[in-house]
Amino acid sequence: MIFERLPRRHTAVLLIVCLSVMFLVGKRLAGTGTARAPASQAAAFDQVESVDGAVVAPKLVVYVVGAVRRAGLVRLPEGARVADAVERAGGPTRRADLALVNLAAPVADGQQVIVPVRVAAGVGGEGAASTGGGKVSLASATLDQLDELPGIGPVTAQKIVDWRQSHGPLRSVDDLDAIPGIGPARVEQLRDLVTP
Repeated sequence: MIFERLPRRHTAVLLIVCLSVMFLVGKRLAGTGTARAPASQAAAFDQVESVDGAVVAPKLVVYVVGAVRRAGLVRLPEGARVADAVERAGGPTRRADLALVNLAAPVADGQQVIVPVRVAAGVGGEGAASTGGGKVSLASATLDQLDELPGIGPVTAQKIVDWRQSHGPLRSVDDLDAIPGIGPARVEQLRDLVTP
């Protein structure tokens, strides 16, 4: 063999070089395929400063989108609220309509927080929640406007708003069926009174 003809010193050096190359190649292959967050979202993922100023390990990852300064993934400690997520995303923009966001709601891991943009007054009628023909827009209706619909009380109106905040705007009237307390019969009753 080749090792029999080489002096021991050369064999040892060759063996160390081979092991080093194998180690570096193995390390490189082990890192291949691992997902990495973009640099802008990876910042501050290792530590989160809690409300009392102590640094704690993050437990929740929340996706904040809409009218915020830095939309994207944010990490928060357990027990954080929607207000904490919005602040972590750089805070709301001037066009944000925070009246449609329940800032006191607790956040859950993997949740998406949508901060809607304020609609100019007078664009959609009363409060921009009703559209042409007197229909109520499910995407922007207030609790009071939803409560005025037949068969929708304050509890169900709150469920619609909560669903809208956690899942985004309803894309069709049929999406109401996904909300607890609203069945197919109620969807049919509301079909001519609301728009997505």
